[in-house]
Amino acid sequence: MTLLNPQEQTSPEGLFSAPGAGRPPTPTLLHRLFFNRKEMRAGWRLLLFLVISAACMAVFSLPSHLLSRPSTSHFSPRFLVVGEGVLLLAILVAAAVMGAIEKRSFRDYALPGRSAFGARFWWGVLWGGIAITGLLLLIRYYHGFSFGNLALNERRAVFVGGLWAAGFLVVGFFEEFLFRGYALSTLTTGMGFWLAAILLSLAFGAVHLANPGEDWQGGVAAALIGLFFCFTVRRTGSLWFAIGFHSMWDFSETFLYSVPDSGIVAPGHLLNSSFHGPVWLTGGAVGPEGSLFVFIIIANLFLVFHLLHRQSRFPILSNSNR
Repeated sequence: MTLLNPQEQTSPEGLFSAPGAGRPPTPTLLHRLFFNRKEMRAGWRLLLFLVISAACMAVFSLPSHLLSRPSTSHFSPRFLVVGEGVLLLAILVAAAVMGAIEKRSFRDYALPGRSAFGARFWWGVLWGGIAITGLLLLIRYYHGFSFGNLALNERRAVFVGGLWAAGFLVVGFFEEFLFRGYALSTLTTGMGFWLAAILLSLAFGAVHLANPGEDWQGGVAAALIGLFFCFTVRRTGSLWFAIGFHSMWDFSETFLYSVPDSGIVAPGHLLNSSFHGPVWLTGGAVGPEGSLFVFIIIANLFLVFHLLHRQSRFPILSNSNR
């Protein structure tokens, strides 16, 4: 009787198994094109998310058109709440579908429900207000901006301001979840956080170039602000700070200080403010985002946030390290 080496011993089942029977089948080229060793590849998942989002937008668009028909302006609180609200609903539904497929939650996409509109959101609101106020005060110090007088009475200002606040909350929510929520989390699993953040921030800046009155400098500023938002999501693990910041920045530009927002001047603003001076200082028709001083503000935002939040808490990266 010959004794087998310990390394050569097999289980009783193995004695009756065909050679290689326990090995997983070799994936085909087509399978490797669409899947990695864990799941569908990040690019295909993002494409599927966008396709589902587009389908949802098509389904939800008819009632939204009926609701927004009485609006006389393509940039008004009603237009933002209804139009952007439909887009927000569509991407949230798409993310829920993708979450079921991927076995992930909204927390994995940096949108934890438990902290909705909590402290991080209100810190973002505070930072957004301070940032745009600091930018305008800097331009004013060099004689490029005047606040002017009130354009609305107190009662009207509260009513209109509330409408604009609701509209820009929807805008901030939609744009942040689209660029820094599902897309950033998904692409991070395929190419790493910073490459994904840079590509999505470039896309964010390019989208802003479609706004009337926008120029390349404003587009660069939007891309850098988008990169800052990615940075805040990495350090906090949550979109809520960025949503609050984004909403307050847009609200302050459009209503509170009544200046162009990415080249768009809205009706129903609070002040009769004005710019005067060279375009490099004021941003011209683009608004303060086109001023060279915006880059000073953005640099300081990165620095201060880095000093206050040293640890990375991005959900996808944290879960992958467990």
